[in-house]
Amino acid sequence: MSEPRVIFGARLKQARQQSGLSQKQLGLEIGIDPATASPRINQYENNRHRPGDQTITKLSETLKVPIAFFFAEDDGLAQLILLCVQLDKKQQRVLAQYIEDKYGIECCIKI
Repeated sequence: MSEPRVIFGARLKQARQQSGLSQKQLGLEIGIDPATASPRINQYENNRHRPGDQTITKLSETLKVPIAFFFAEDDGLAQLILLCVQLDKKQQRVLAQYIEDKYGIECCIKI
């Protein structure tokens, strides 16, 4: 299992590239000073610095990915997170029930 900080940087870069934004554009969109926007995002992506919770929230909103995506430990889980957030609440409940029934597992959270 990778360290959460390393996972965060890789997922941030993945989401940024998927959105088509440069490091500078992303930094500007979340309110970082233009002089440091690109280097700051670069530091986050390369795991030299970890942003604070407010910045992570801004990144999540700007990149349109849930915060959980940034911390998904493997690509399969990251993919599931991105797929699930595209479903409405009823579809999420149906999918959760299907997974529980199909694989004989039970979740402690009921949606």
